[in-house]
Amino acid sequence: MNGQKLPDGGVLYDGSKDDEDEDVVVDSDAARIAAKIDWSDEWKNESGLKGADLIAEFVKRLPNSPGVYRMFNEAGDVLYVGKARSLKKRVGNYAMGRVHSNRIAQMVRLTANMEFVTTRTETEALLLEANLIKRLRPRFNVLLRDDKSFPYILITGDHRAPAIFKHRGARSRKGDFFGPFASASAVGRTINSLQRAFLIRTCTDSVFETRTRPCLLYQIKRCSAPCTHEISDAGYAELVQEAKDFLSGKSQKVKAHMAEAMADAAENLDFERAAVYRDRLAALSHVQSHQGINPAGVEEADVFAIHHEGGISCIQVFFFRTGQNWGNRAYFPKADPALSGAEVLNAFLAQFYDDKPVPRQVLLSQEIEERELLAAALSERSGHKVSILVPQRGEKKDLVDHVLANAREAHGRKLAETASQSRLLQGFAETFALPYVPRRIEIYDNSHIMGTNAVGGMVVAGPEGFVKGQYRKFNIKSTDITPGDDFGMMREVMTRRFSRLLKEEGIPDRSLPPEAADAADMPFPAWPDVILIDGGQGQMTAVRAILDELGITDSVVAVGVAKGVDRDAGRERFFPPGRESFTLPPRDPVLYFIQRLRDEAHRFAIGSHRARRKKEMVKNPLDEIAGIGPTRKRALLQHFGTAKAVSRAGVSDLMAVEGISETVAKLVYEHFHENAGK
Repeated sequence: MNGQKLPDGGVLYDGSKDDEDEDVVVDSDAARIAAKIDWSDEWKNESGLKGADLIAEFVKRLPNSPGVYRMFNEAGDVLYVGKARSLKKRVGNYAMGRVHSNRIAQMVRLTANMEFVTTRTETEALLLEANLIKRLRPRFNVLLRDDKSFPYILITGDHRAPAIFKHRGARSRKGDFFGPFASASAVGRTINSLQRAFLIRTCTDSVFETRTRPCLLYQIKRCSAPCTHEISDAGYAELVQEAKDFLSGKSQKVKAHMAEAMADAAENLDFERAAVYRDRLAALSHVQSHQGINPAGVEEADVFAIHHEGGISCIQVFFFRTGQNWGNRAYFPKADPALSGAEVLNAFLAQFYDDKPVPRQVLLSQEIEERELLAAALSERSGHKVSILVPQRGEKKDLVDHVLANAREAHGRKLAETASQSRLLQGFAETFALPYVPRRIEIYDNSHIMGTNAVGGMVVAGPEGFVKGQYRKFNIKSTDITPGDDFGMMREVMTRRFSRLLKEEGIPDRSLPPEAADAADMPFPAWPDVILIDGGQGQMTAVRAILDELGITDSVVAVGVAKGVDRDAGRERFFPPGRESFTLPPRDPVLYFIQRLRDEAHRFAIGSHRARRKKEMVKNPLDEIAGIGPTRKRALLQHFGTAKAVSRAGVSDLMAVEGISETVAKLVYEHFHENAGK
């Protein structure tokens, strides 16, 4: 056996033995295998070889099977993840030393170790490669910068009367998910129209269970009120199925059925029912005509176009489902400027669909090398045939051209923003006498109301603007802090942030400034070069005390930003370390830049505080009782109507509820009567 056995029969090649002829495979679900592979038992390179010589040694032991390989530097960091139809031939190219770009040559020089996984087919290798690239984010790969998840429409499947909701995040709840949508506003508009078209409820399960009469949505014909049985369960299930059919691409069938029902009602002189169908049809037409571009010949497709210029690639993607445009988003993947647009797009697509549903059709602005292989891999992953096309004429070509025009415009805006951001960071460094231009700035702010629901917010900015995937919020936990003590809150935030950073990353090496290396190839740093604190001398005293305690005063520059007299924007005073405080001229670009950073931190902190406050306001007292899960909570609310009524019930009354034993009844009673068990 060559290497470490993997789950489901695969093999991790470590280069320690030579057994090329063994038939080894991995499971077709590449993402699942990637999550299960134990990479901790790595082969240790004790030969002292490095670069092309090391790779040549590996080639002697590799099979001609398809698979995935990883390249490591001396520190154990992953440099590159790649896939191959033949591992032996593909990896052998690196050892030959010919036709290598500067990027590949540098990668080969840095390689101090490699690992390999064989797969059954090249399509499995493609899926596994995409999954590993997204997880490991290697320095030399094309990286999809996907900071924010897409929103979806969820029709629940764990209730007798399914509801329709906006959903973002892990698709773990039982039900049907439809999307992706490019923005939350697009989801909101669509749900509003679907309410009018299919009369599906949007209330939470707890509200549903406590209704004794229909709510306002029933009165304005946006819900069929299954809560009070204004519609039968069978009739509601039919509405839900129609909504699923519409969102699944069967919009014409659904509209034809409604039109037929409207005609039948009118023929039978049931004009009131006919009017209901008329309004539902109008709502569906509104869904399909609300967006700007809705080509008649494109029912379900994603359209990708890339504009590659000036070392920056912009990939614009438009989503079309049920014949309507569900929005668009621009991506700027991290890639070597020497790569062509087709190479960047090729690498981007597999990563993009690693965790997203795949439509039946994908349209591209230009040909890519592995189009057929990618189509086969996506078909295998999605369970239905996926066509990847590069339209040459007709409506689809016009559509791709429109997406390409959007890519060019977004690319131009990005170039302008990047140049502007670079100049501002340079000015920032000069203003605060920094030894080098900062690559990571962290801005902190707190938000609370009279000390309640206190939250600390951290936002991050870098050479390409705000890095939203790095934002963090800190729920203030300390019970020793006096409510409203901003200094105490900031001390807790700073302690938690930098204690964890020290544990995970260690003290950064500041002996060489970032300019000494190729900054474009460097990963985004974990340590901030500068931290901005929304506050004056008092806040800075608390912050610097924490930095001193942790021994990192020399590792990060802390600057306070205090509002000026009358708290007017433009009159801020800055408190840098080792210098007197100062202000900047009212129209200084660096001042505007810092104001924008501070305002973003303020926005994020307030938003986090409001979310926490809202959660506290709607929290049910039953949620605090250990042993009371969703089923028992639902049973109690159905029996008593409200949590307040539950709190007034006796033990015998609680035991009358189905599923509530004497032990649980006493638990609930004692929760609401503190001295009951004493």
